Amino acid sequence: MTTHLDRAMLRIKKEILALGAMVEDRFKKSVNAIQTDDLVKAQSIIDTDFEVDEREIEIEEECLKVLALYQPVATDLRLIVAVIKINNDLERIADYAVNIAKRYKTSYKNYNKFKYDYTPMGDLAAKMLKMSLDSLVLRDIDMAYLVREMDTRVNKMRNDAYGIMKADIQKHPEMVAEIINMYLISRHIERVGDHTTNIAEEVIYLIEGEIIRHT
Repeated sequence: MTTHLDRAMLRIKKEILALGAMVEDRFKKSVNAIQTDDLVKAQSIIDTDFEVDEREIEIEEECLKVLALYQPVATDLRLIVAVIKINNDLERIADYAVNIAKRYKTSYKNYNKFKYDYTPMGDLAAKMLKMSLDSLVLRDIDMAYLVREMDTRVNKMRNDAYGIMKADIQKHPEMVAEIINMYLISRHIERVGDHTTNIAEEVIYLIEGEIIRHT
């Protein structure tokens, strides 16, 4: 028989996955706005950031309510703990999507002079995010571990961007501020990869009951 706790847990699962889909969409759009030189799309991401913030608070409050009312144990308790942490990571990823849009907005007039193709890096980070959420749905621990391994590739792409833009600074010292601003976009994408890795690690904790951060 379905209990009140079962229904509450199902609702929390649906809400965290809906937030994940929203954040994934915003992150993809932020990178796409740069590649397509779409200032309107970038501004839209900035203007609607409050939607993610509101969802994040609602999910946290729902988790705390379940803890208070039903005092879940074992797997249910681990899921609540994992969702609270994943919820925070998703909100931070949305913040980085906003930061990417803001960096582009600041530098878009000079963007074509120092254009770096962020598509491969953005696509990889977005793929990691989707896989981490899929691993949560499917309870697929192998997929979660794969996300952790993929993070090194995102880090390498960030380093590659640094090398390119360091050379651009030497060629165009009068444009240092603009070039650094563009480099920070790669830094924001790299941080999205880090938070996505955090999500994968929470899935591993959920399945195995083992905390693997810093290992």
